[in-house]
Amino acid sequence: MMPSSILNHPLISERYFFPRSEMFQHPYWIDCGDARLACFYHEVDPAALTILHFHGNGEVVADYVDFLPAHFARFGCNTLLVEFRGYGMSTGRAELGRILDDVATVLEKSPAPVKRTVFFGRSVGSIPALQAAALWPDAAGLIIESGIADVLERLLMRVSPAELEIEPAEFKQAVSGQLDQQKKIAAFAGPLLILHTAHDGLVDVAHAERLYAASGSRDKKLEIFPRGDHNSIMMVNAEAYFELVGDFLEKLKSEPLVR
Repeated sequence: MMPSSILNHPLISERYFFPRSEMFQHPYWIDCGDARLACFYHEVDPAALTILHFHGNGEVVADYVDFLPAHFARFGCNTLLVEFRGYGMSTGRAELGRILDDVATVLEKSPAPVKRTVFFGRSVGSIPALQAAALWPDAAGLIIESGIADVLERLLMRVSPAELEIEPAEFKQAVSGQLDQQKKIAAFAGPLLILHTAHDGLVDVAHAERLYAASGSRDKKLEIFPRGDHNSIMMVNAEAYFELVGDFLEKLKSEPLVR
């Protein structure tokens, strides 16, 4: 397998992704070549901001459909929940390179204009969220929750270059060429909100700090919650969490950053 396609290697798919199937009603289908993504769209006002949300690993759109759009609707925002290929009701195989490729198609087929869209990535979802920000730097804003600053570090925890039949330097180059998270966030000048917990045992809080330090935004905020962990950050801190998100979105609506 050539370095350019190494991100789609079966071993990476098997060891890095944890898809599961789960159904929900009224999917918003987005065709991405050989895969059909089962997304969910909730509209409050076609002219309102739209939150384009990428879920975490082991999660599916069905986990969020019953409550997250309702929370965003409280702030007057539409919601597009994006499901990864191979997850939930979506077809295809969860492959890192193709998940990255799907981002451009999702943005093209989203019902909302990009300049009225806020990208929101949770955990592994921070990878496509930052890809979206790199493709569309004029987006209204970016929210990263429990995000990843170094994808290579995470991949090397699960697979070795030798298993992929590639030299370590080639693997590093292949990953950094497409997944330099800190370079991507440095190039995004729009408003940024980063949320993490101090006791995240899966993605250390240092990842949030590195993303914040690398950010090129003049309007950025880092919130590190003292309670909760990687998977309970939202629920344990629900009141403060949604107050922060709500304040961020209200500011985008009332005082958009001129770039």
